[in-house]
Amino acid sequence: MSEEFGPDFISLTDEDGNELELEYVDTLEYEGEVYMAFFPAVEDGQEDPELDEDYGLIILKVINVDGEEQLATLDSEEELEAVFEQFNTLLFDEDET
Repeated sequence: MSEEFGPDFISLTDEDGNELELEYVDTLEYEGEVYMAFFPAVEDGQEDPELDEDYGLIILKVINVDGEEQLATLDSEEELEAVFEQFNTLLFDEDET
């Protein structure tokens, strides 16, 4: 992904009505499903995000609801672990080139 113009951000609203600002990292297809990875957006003046225990890679699955693509949380811990490993491999391999 080219960062010529800076990172990409999206705003999501969760099922409780809370708005989340996320920074897009990458997309991958795994076992016929599409997954997207994000980091929570860091606002100017905010503490170092790596010190926050809630800061980390957020993985969401692209699902089709009534013909419209939406993002959803993963169904199981096993699915999350498998996809997380795929993203680690993808991101690590990109750093090596």
